[in-house]
Amino acid sequence: MMHIRPGRRAAALAAIGAASLVLAACSDSGADSGSGEESTEFTYWSMWKEGEPMQVVMAQAIEDFEAETGITVDAQWQGRDNVQRTVPTLSTRTGPDLVDGSYVKLFPAIVASGQALGLDEAWTAESEGGTLEEVVPARYLETIDIELEDGQPWMVPYTITSDAVWFDAASHPDLVESPPQTWDDFIGLLDSLEADGQTPIALDGDIPGYNAYWFTTLLLRNSGPGSLHAIAADETGESWKDPAVLDAAEKVQQLVDGGYFVDGYDASKFPTHQQEWAAGDAALLFMGTWAPMETQTYASEGFDFASMPFPLTSGDHNSARADFNGFVVPRNADNADAAQKFAAFYLQEKYQALAAEGGQLPVREDVEPPAEQAGVWAHLQEADSFHQQNDGVAFPGYNDKVFWAINDELVLGKIDAQEFVDKMAAATAEYWAEQG
Repeated sequence: MMHIRPGRRAAALAAIGAASLVLAACSDSGADSGSGEESTEFTYWSMWKEGEPMQVVMAQAIEDFEAETGITVDAQWQGRDNVQRTVPTLSTRTGPDLVDGSYVKLFPAIVASGQALGLDEAWTAESEGGTLEEVVPARYLETIDIELEDGQPWMVPYTITSDAVWFDAASHPDLVESPPQTWDDFIGLLDSLEADGQTPIALDGDIPGYNAYWFTTLLLRNSGPGSLHAIAADETGESWKDPAVLDAAEKVQQLVDGGYFVDGYDASKFPTHQQEWAAGDAALLFMGTWAPMETQTYASEGFDFASMPFPLTSGDHNSARADFNGFVVPRNADNADAAQKFAAFYLQEKYQALAAEGGQLPVREDVEPPAEQAGVWAHLQEADSFHQQNDGVAFPGYNDKVFWAINDELVLGKIDAQEFVDKMAAATAEYWAEQG
């Protein structure tokens, strides 16, 4: 069985009084079909909406799975609030046997509460191309901790999300050939764009998670993967006073003070400015790998989606963001065995290739990525290490109430870099004190 590394997220949960729940989740093998017989059906609450490219791929896989196994799948296409809808069912037997979503949604909602089932059965099942242990690149698992306390994985990942600085290659061919490598180069590019009468950066400032990309990535460029997680986990809050934190915050302030963000970003309504970017009204967009899919219907004629990695700082760390979208089985699932069979089935090359055709980055590295993701894919292959969104910080309520809230003040120009550091230190200490 796979043993990735000791679960650093689980260790942090112990500090907030959740260890007993996690250990309870690992003390038994989880739910089964109730009779000892193999399940002939299961319920799946999907993050995809009917008609979306990934929903079409998933529906095809379900049809093939039913034909091959005789197992009936009750698929409900709920959209991005599927995890939120699952949470109230976790103490009952009224919810799904299988649910999917991003790591950042699934961990705090299901795993941190001890309600995720260990998925040994899925990971060791023989499928096309080998077991999941052989198909999912081990190098991602060095950073993305999907291991319960007993060593079982709690997720079956099926796509990767990353981020990049996006631009129109047709309008900016120079960025394809010679993207900025350092922060000073990047600022020079922004100044050049302004001098040419172009708006440098599109940003919808009403999305806290997107605002946080800037500080998070700058800190990780300064101090490396795991640094933000360690700082946020410091119960005293004193780690926020690290000079590398202030440096990252000052660079964010530099963007604000320089007027590099699109006019009105601080009073925008998503997705106004990312749509304007696709229409050619701004040059750059720092966004996840879903940017082309979300904006393609608004793109100007001849728009050629391309991307470049976030520039380096003096810290010289060059990690690439890598996050999983994937399946989780709740501990109370009545048909966990059938759900795990489908999760493993879906990692076949056929469905990974169809997902790539729909604009997604496949987990399997023997599948060609989408053309518009070529820059991101290259960075993932070349990177010497990886980090997750928010550097994997997923302590319950911490991002919403502490990090994102105070970072918004910095990005929206309400506080300066030093005030950001001071507020984060105090708020983090208060957060951990409240956890007891």
